[in-house]
Order: sequence, then C-alpha cells, then structure tokens
Amino acid sequence: MKQSKKDVTLNEKDALQDMLDLEKLLMNYYNVALTEGSCKPFRKEILKHYIEHAETQFTIFEQMLARGYYDVQPAESKMIEETSETYKKVLKQIGA
Repeated sequence: MKQSKKDVTLNEKDALQDMLDLEKLLMNYYNVALTEGSCKPFRKEILKHYIEHAETQFTIFEQMLARGYYDVQPAESKMIEETSETYKKVLKQIGA
C-alpha cells in the first residue's frame, strides 16, 4: 500500500534534525555567496542572513541537546592542547 503525504508525520526528533540540516545547508549557501560576492552592499546583506541562520542553527542545536537528541562528547584536555599546538605551528609556518 502506497503512503501519501498526509499519512507520514515526523516525530519531534526527526523534525528538529531536518530543521538543523536545513539551517546548516543554508549557512553553506550563504558562505559561498559571501566568498563570491563582489560588492559591499551584497556582502553585507549576505553576512546579515548568515549570522541570522547561525543563531537559528544554534538554537535548534540547543533544543536537540536539551531533549537528548544530540550527543556531544566533551574534548579531552590533551586533545585540546595537541590541536592548539598544531595550529600554533601552522601559524608560525605561514608567518602569521
């Protein structure tokens, strides 16, 4: 038996995941537009929308985290130190 749209509903977790994925996708599109934009007014407008979607994405993420739908593993201190040292070396190499 074929299901129609009205027969399929998303649960809360799936709906939030879809919203999160959409916000991430929109941010990627705005990022491309920002890097390719060639005039300041356009870039300013795109940046405004990028920031708005970054805030929305983070709000959705926080809601998923609060409901136990998103599992975040804290980074170990050693991992943070190693990553920091790696980037310090890169910065020295490029003269920044």
